[in-house]
Amino acid sequence: MPPKKKGEEVKKPLLLGRLGTSLKIGIVGLPNVGKSTFFNVLTKSQASAENFPFCTIDPNESRVPVPDERWDFLCKHHKPASKVPAFLAVVDIAGLVKGANEGQGLGNAFLSHISGCDAIFHMTRAFDDDDVTHVEGDVNPLRDMEIIHDELRLKDIEYLSKRLTELEKVFVRGGEKKYKVEYDTFVRIQTMLNDEKKPIRFAEWNEKEVEVLNKHLFLTSKPHIYLVNLSKKDYLRKKNKWLLKISEWVKEHDPGSSIIPFSGALEMELLDMGEEKAEEYLKELKASNALSKIIVTGFKALQLEYFFTAGPDEVKAWTIKLGTKAPQAAGRIHTDMEKGFIMAEVMKFADFKELGSESACKAGGKYRQQGKQYVVDDGDILFIKFNTPSQNKKK
Repeated sequence: MPPKKKGEEVKKPLLLGRLGTSLKIGIVGLPNVGKSTFFNVLTKSQASAENFPFCTIDPNESRVPVPDERWDFLCKHHKPASKVPAFLAVVDIAGLVKGANEGQGLGNAFLSHISGCDAIFHMTRAFDDDDVTHVEGDVNPLRDMEIIHDELRLKDIEYLSKRLTELEKVFVRGGEKKYKVEYDTFVRIQTMLNDEKKPIRFAEWNEKEVEVLNKHLFLTSKPHIYLVNLSKKDYLRKKNKWLLKISEWVKEHDPGSSIIPFSGALEMELLDMGEEKAEEYLKELKASNALSKIIVTGFKALQLEYFFTAGPDEVKAWTIKLGTKAPQAAGRIHTDMEKGFIMAEVMKFADFKELGSESACKAGGKYRQQGKQYVVDDGDILFIKFNTPSQNKKK
């Protein structure tokens, strides 16, 4: 990163969504596009995956370890008694259908499950299979993606209309000025959703508007990652008649969002083989497993990162929100560490890997003491120094 110019302010990113670290990503799509199959593979669990709509009525939830070569390296180096990776919380949500915002196909319940998530794996199907029915009659991922986008937008409009009516009563007619920012923000949202037919996440919002949005957590404010479920054959040959069209659609309707092709059929095969045989099989096929990329991309979409504590007792990844300062990061380990924070001793993972030990990092000037204003970087290795409150001297 280039040095900051004199007088130049570093802009802190304005983050839409909940501010905690217990965030979830939901798998969303039409019925029978492969959501539950994907969830089964991802979590190595056995959620229902029968071939009929609405087989998953209650959302299934699981935690998936976030693959990270840095964590693997630290575990091999320290050989700790305890190993704790970062986790991604994934929710399998039953299929939406056209008209879900009006209650079609148990839609209201499913939309409420999406509301409880913080980002979306938007899954679409790009394979033909006579044995797997399609709720719309044929395979057309562009139409399917439009249906999901419309249902989320229409549900937001319904919520917006109710709240805007209340705001007009207390602010426009009642004159209560404390509602001005919320009212102005909702008027702007109304224009986006109704007139422009665009999701809320597209716009740039100022700090006060973000506070309003984070209070209401609209469905269209949640980031999307597009998962394209291909046949095994198409995934291996890296060709499918829909891929370019899907890419163009996302570029137009959700620019900047990730698109990850995968094959649910292939992933199920690999799951049944076990880890070692699966690796050998992929080498034979000259193919790669898409799951690691999907998990890491999902974790980043939640605007999360993590730092490490590492030693012979434990190697652990501690999840924090992007932009977290050292005292609040210390508070993830224990509240006393945040209250009595003195400093964080920091090693960059790359330096530790290159130099081989903590003592070598210290000798090489790569072991730094950072104060309360230090913003923790993803992958930092931290040692926290703090004053223990007198009433809590027990370890």
